[in-house]
Amino acid sequence: MVRSLRKLIFSVYIGLYCLTVIALQICICSQFNKDPGAFPVATNGEPFPWRQLRLPKEVIPLHYDLFVHPNLTSLDFVASEKIEVLVKDATHFIILHSKDLEITNAILQSEEDSRYMKPGKKLNVLSYPAHQQIALLVPEKLVADLRYFVAIDFQAKLADGFEGFYRSTYRTLGGETRIIAVTDFEPTQARMAFPCFDEPSFKANFSIKIRREKRHISLSNMPKVKTIEVERGLLEDHFETTVKMSTYLVAYVVCDFSSVSGTTSSGVKVSIYASPDKWNQTHYALQASLKLLDFYENYFHINYPLPKLDLIAIPDFESGAMENWGLITYRETSLLFDPRTSSAADKLWVTRVIAHELAHQWFGNLVTMEWWNDIWLNEGFANYMELLSLNATFPELQFDDYFLDVCFQVINRDSLNSSRPISKPAATPTQIQEMFDEVSYNKGACILNMLKNFLNDEKFQKGIIHYLKEFSYRNAKNDDLWNSLSNNCLEGDFTSGGVCYSDSKMTSSTLTFPKESVEVKEMMTTWTLQKGIPLVVVKRDGDSLTIQQERFLKGVFKEDPEWKALQERYLWQIPLTYSTSSSDVIHRHILKSKTDTLDLPDKNSWVKFNVDSNGYYMVHYEEPGWDELIKQLNQNHSLLRPKDRIGLIHDAFQLVSAGRLSLDKALDLTRYLPRETSSPALLKGLQYLELFYRMVDRRNISDVSENLKHYILRYFKPVIDTQSWHDEGSVWDRMLRSAVLILACDLQHAPCIQKAAELFSQWMESSGKSKLIELAMEGKVIKTQNLGGLLMAISRNPTGQQLAWNFVRENWTHLLRKFDLGSFAVRMIISGTTSHFSSKDEFQEVKLFFDSLKAQGLHLDIFQTVLETIDKNIKWLEKNLPTLRTWLLASI
Repeated sequence: MVRSLRKLIFSVYIGLYCLTVIALQICICSQFNKDPGAFPVATNGEPFPWRQLRLPKEVIPLHYDLFVHPNLTSLDFVASEKIEVLVKDATHFIILHSKDLEITNAILQSEEDSRYMKPGKKLNVLSYPAHQQIALLVPEKLVADLRYFVAIDFQAKLADGFEGFYRSTYRTLGGETRIIAVTDFEPTQARMAFPCFDEPSFKANFSIKIRREKRHISLSNMPKVKTIEVERGLLEDHFETTVKMSTYLVAYVVCDFSSVSGTTSSGVKVSIYASPDKWNQTHYALQASLKLLDFYENYFHINYPLPKLDLIAIPDFESGAMENWGLITYRETSLLFDPRTSSAADKLWVTRVIAHELAHQWFGNLVTMEWWNDIWLNEGFANYMELLSLNATFPELQFDDYFLDVCFQVINRDSLNSSRPISKPAATPTQIQEMFDEVSYNKGACILNMLKNFLNDEKFQKGIIHYLKEFSYRNAKNDDLWNSLSNNCLEGDFTSGGVCYSDSKMTSSTLTFPKESVEVKEMMTTWTLQKGIPLVVVKRDGDSLTIQQERFLKGVFKEDPEWKALQERYLWQIPLTYSTSSSDVIHRHILKSKTDTLDLPDKNSWVKFNVDSNGYYMVHYEEPGWDELIKQLNQNHSLLRPKDRIGLIHDAFQLVSAGRLSLDKALDLTRYLPRETSSPALLKGLQYLELFYRMVDRRNISDVSENLKHYILRYFKPVIDTQSWHDEGSVWDRMLRSAVLILACDLQHAPCIQKAAELFSQWMESSGKSKLIELAMEGKVIKTQNLGGLLMAISRNPTGQQLAWNFVRENWTHLLRKFDLGSFAVRMIISGTTSHFSSKDEFQEVKLFFDSLKAQGLHLDIFQTVLETIDKNIKWLEKNLPTLRTWLLASI
């Protein structure tokens, strides 16, 4: 009854409204759904003429003329824009995105009005904040195929967080606090800086003008054309018009920074900007950027399309960096490098982030995903190009070994039922933000690596060049990539053991191997449109192998009642590789069914699948498969490739979490490690032993923690003793040294404690600083952007774990004032402070907290992931603690 009455009243209101607007020659009602309950209501009580989250396609932008004047004293800005639009279909309104902006005036001009300088017609502006949209109601129907100009004046406060057009502060060495203004728009925050068509497919050109004080400079996507002096001694910078691009790539900064510059071999000017006191830390970034930009131009066969590229270190920045076209913004720790104090890990990180953002200038900027459900086309590719570019330009960083961890990290997430497909629908801003996770970044990169490994380098490169050239300045979808990778092979390219698309019996999209073929799109959609990771189970019977695939799940065991249901409808087309003890030949096979058989060519003492861990799948060897591999490791581990040894260690302990391999078998595999010559392999094994130590130590299971401590110190004493206390050797030597010495000191190894104390005393006597004192001199001990990392670090300590978790619960409301609900920072804070929990009481505590948030309408996918992770930890201890205890007693 109440609902019917409300509907009747609303219908009467709509009728009266239509009569009014008809009198004004406005008839937006005809475009409304006939059901008045379908209409949203604008802030002024009038019906809002659009109810979808996505913008209508009747009007598209062509060009934005944007003027911005930030006031760094009053911390606000005034701005205006003139948007040239093309009407595709006749309409009575224009829908734009706008968030937290005060619209002070809106005018519509026809092409004739603009040509003859006519004033135009004032627009009625409706606001619907729930969808972050405004409606411009036009006085006359907009005619299809004509162009119009929308002029809007607006103003707002500089944002207090890390999104939109916001303020950032830094402290000089002299103690002065200075303010800068900076933008960060991805994915949906350009609407916080100017009203716009804030979706990636609405590409346009942008002409930007920025007004500033003389003591500042301004930067934007394009080079500055001129600077003019205006009233009150202010300056106005005019920038070249951009290439056609999406709104989230627009950028501008007002600051007082210094820079260092260089030029690429093709003539692109590259500049690195930082606060004046940190200018001396910009030189490595310049060297890396010049080298990497040259590499990408040569690899993609497409020149960087802009005349300049600026990279700027922002004091307050939430993510690692943002790929704004021509003006890339970074966290200071992701761009600046001091050769006197920065570590090998710092150098690797800075180089990686620069490589990632420069790759985006092609993947993401030049070719953009059509919608955020395919953000992996941007982020997965950029992550993968880190591998290709660093291997070619900075081989001494040995990133090829580190890339394994990129895949191992996402397997932790993908082996939980709460994971998601790479390509997944996303509608709301929060859902879109949640797409920026390890699945898009890491899994996307890993399946590309798997595909490239199966295609070969040349054919993969040809395919992505085809993709970039075909969709330059446009938008693309999953299928566009697969089609491009399917149409680049030359006739007669097939060789024994190789691949080609050009077999006369196959279509151009067919991937051909000796005696078998598969459609590229058909194969790759099994990796992008279904969640999870496959487990390949290998059973050997003489010279015959039976292989079968199933979904790999941690925390859900085969004997559990729900296991079978969670396996249904999952089937991958898996490009398998394997090697044997008899030769170095890499064999290939595409597993397209649940079960298949293979014949081994020779007599072999072992077989190893997933050569060099290039495939995105787990492998389990039924008896006696694991025993044969363990025997080989103990006899002569060098007969297995280094990355294969890393893969075996990883898979073994992951299989323990899935209940497919006993813990004692996995631990037996690590007995060879004191003789391991590969630093990454040794480090991987030690990481698992340290993980078990931390787990039992947090739960105060003292007998097991003490025995595990003694085991590590005893069996790895040669490794510990051979570590020097000097910063020397390869990147991996340094990373191993750091990890081993930290672990040894944590385990109270007396020589380690003594040496660390001695070095600390020497450092203090030589006028060394404490980092905290330096931070205190800056005015704030911790920047808000670093809160997530700080809480994660505290949580790693058994004493600090509860402290960090309590802080999150007690300060949740305050955290949401600083960070958006779906932001990476919030997700990192939640997972970082809870993922170590391993008791039922802790599980219930976390669940109750999440339930209280859901009751308030706050929900994130990470909630379920966290609960699954804690449940997995609980089951791991219940299932494996007795085995661990027994194995240690027999080993020490």
